[in-house]
Amino acid sequence: MAFEKILITVKTYPSLSRKYDELVCTAGFKENGEWVRIYPIPFRKLEFDKQYPKYSWIESEIEKNIGDPRPESFRVKDYTQIKIVGEIPSDGASWEARRKIVLNKVYHNLAELIKMANIDNVLSLVTFKPAKLHNFIIKKEKSREWKSEKLLQIQARSLQMDLFGGKDDPFKVVHKLPYKFYYHFEDCEGKQSKLMIEDWEIGALYWNCLKNAEGNEEIACQKVKQKYWDQFVDKDLHLFLGTTRQYHGWGKNPFVIVGVFPPGYRKPNLFEML
Repeated sequence: MAFEKILITVKTYPSLSRKYDELVCTAGFKENGEWVRIYPIPFRKLEFDKQYPKYSWIESEIEKNIGDPRPESFRVKDYTQIKIVGEIPSDGASWEARRKIVLNKVYHNLAELIKMANIDNVLSLVTFKPAKLHNFIIKKEKSREWKSEKLLQIQARSLQMDLFGGKDDPFKVVHKLPYKFYYHFEDCEGKQSKLMIEDWEIGALYWNCLKNAEGNEEIACQKVKQKYWDQFVDKDLHLFLGTTRQYHGWGKNPFVIVGVFPPGYRKPNLFEML
């Protein structure tokens, strides 16, 4: 066990869990610049003052997650004891303060990353800079609802716990996203890939856009694309890539996009121009 100070840069869209009802995979950087994944976290069940936003520093006692083969995977000893101890604000369009940590080590070759994850097992989280973005793709989910068996189990347990606990409002799991969102890009060697974006922010953006569009899904998807393509394509976009536990170590491409880093272009200083 060790207390670690972690800059949170990744929060994935919630998934259902029989044990915790709902889980979020979060990740970020230790003070020494190393990636760390903290999982499982029942994020929406945390007290409000412990629900850390992205780019906040948290402090918690963590231990290696022995049930997860990915090298950066740790678990929090007691998630109710997580403390928010600071933040790094955006400090303007260039995000200079955030860059110093997030862009300390950037990868450009996807084939190299896949080898390091599958054969060498030395990483499962990276900051990646695509050489070229080709498209932003939206696909309808085959199923628009969570699997009914798991959902019913969670709802029954939540209702039972709330009845014994004297609560009036049972915990309600997050809605499943009816669409999947992808970036189609190529790396420095010209290798093209299409990776799903599992960032919580893109899910939250869709639901907000759907509400503002009065339930019109086509308009909501267009609004999501306007931000993730029309706006981000002209920025110094980097991607946070993470392997899934299911495919780590053997998948043809075990990575998904677990977050995006879209600051504006940084103006070079005088010494860089010389």
